[in-house]
Amino acid sequence: MRFRALRNIIATITIASAGWLTSVAQELRCTVEVNASQVEGTSRSVFETLQQSIADYFNENRFSTASFSPGERIECRFFLTVSEYDGDRIKGDIQVQLSRPVYNSTYTTTLLNFRDTKVEFDYREGDPLIFNETTFDNNLTAILNFYAFLFLGIDFDSFSPEGGQQFYDRAATIVQMAQSSGEVGWKAFEDTKNRSAVLSSYTDANMAGVRRLLYNYHRKGLDEMVTSPDKGRAVITEGLKEIENVYKVAPMSVALSIFRDSKLDELVNLYSKAPDAERTAAYEILQPIYPTDSERLDKIKKGS
Repeated sequence: MRFRALRNIIATITIASAGWLTSVAQELRCTVEVNASQVEGTSRSVFETLQQSIADYFNENRFSTASFSPGERIECRFFLTVSEYDGDRIKGDIQVQLSRPVYNSTYTTTLLNFRDTKVEFDYREGDPLIFNETTFDNNLTAILNFYAFLFLGIDFDSFSPEGGQQFYDRAATIVQMAQSSGEVGWKAFEDTKNRSAVLSSYTDANMAGVRRLLYNYHRKGLDEMVTSPDKGRAVITEGLKEIENVYKVAPMSVALSIFRDSKLDELVNLYSKAPDAERTAAYEILQPIYPTDSERLDKIKKGS
């Protein structure tokens, strides 16, 4: 897979300055799964059709004017678990994951790993899912638009400083329209881990460190480790102070759980052969934030 940093940086500049590109392709390569094993007495075909429709929505629509070759498409996963299906109303939860390649390696790192538990929408088998970000047509397409823009925003941020701003802005528009719909999962302060809270964890002024960490951890940290492991890891160690600052100003922020679920296992491996001072520094930052993850944190402290 080709490395996408230069492409993303150029695309961001081009979009901002020209507003158009003649060579465009779909941005996402999204694996979609709909699991309805908890639902009894309903034909499986409705869920099979829904799964294919969601996959087509992510993979066949274009959500930007950036230029992507087939090998550069952003890898993501969207797992919907259906807990109830009553009439046309589907309730459940969604696990979303986003990943990106590391420069000049076969390693893929996780950018986002989040479980959305506030998921409800109306769907009848065969209902068309039509991309429209300017009006609120239904809650399902609003949810899909939100995550498509979130995927793009996070991915672009990991390649250039605040490179994903336009996508967070578009996700914010989706949230604003959905908040007046009465659907769950969108309202500010309704829940500390709903979609509104997730977006705020990337866009609120006091959470700016989250986006700085996205760039420094991935572009200046992991991408540098292929040629200079010590230099790249040192950047990551310094970058962990950003998550420490988030904890100080917003200890209940969903950004903290997203970082844990996306990065803690990776950090265990990253620090396995680090010098004692670096492992201790990382442990002392992370331990107060994640006291219940002592087993993994102890591995960081002790190394291999």
